[in-house]
Amino acid sequence: MAGLGRIGRRNTTLLSSSFLLPPALLIFRRGITSKLFVGGLSFYTTEKGLLEHFSQYGQVVEAKIIMDRVSDRSKGFGFVSFDSEEAAQKARTEMDGKELNGRTIFVDFAKPKVGFNEGMPIARGPPEPTAIK
Repeated sequence: MAGLGRIGRRNTTLLSSSFLLPPALLIFRRGITSKLFVGGLSFYTTEKGLLEHFSQYGQVVEAKIIMDRVSDRSKGFGFVSFDSEEAAQKARTEMDGKELNGRTIFVDFAKPKVGFNEGMPIARGPPEPTAIK
């Protein structure tokens, strides 16, 4: 029994260690950052360019442009994570409707990702008949 208790404590300690996760993920999991959705991006906008444009409003933790797997081109939107709510709010109000690389972008707070099972139900055929008593 004592051996099992030690194993359980050891695994918990290893799982909670901060060295297992990158700093950006740690900050995000703690809820410190504010993530913005940036839409209407040009195909020529890079993550570095996005980071440079948004860093004038505060400390940017991460700038990510979503790429198409098949064509390896930008899908035209991305996300920018800030270290504070204030910086994210300032960037949202200042950058929304501005032009970036020849395209007007729109900026809003990112919404949580909806899991596959949490969306619309998938039809699995006709319902089972119910017995009438």
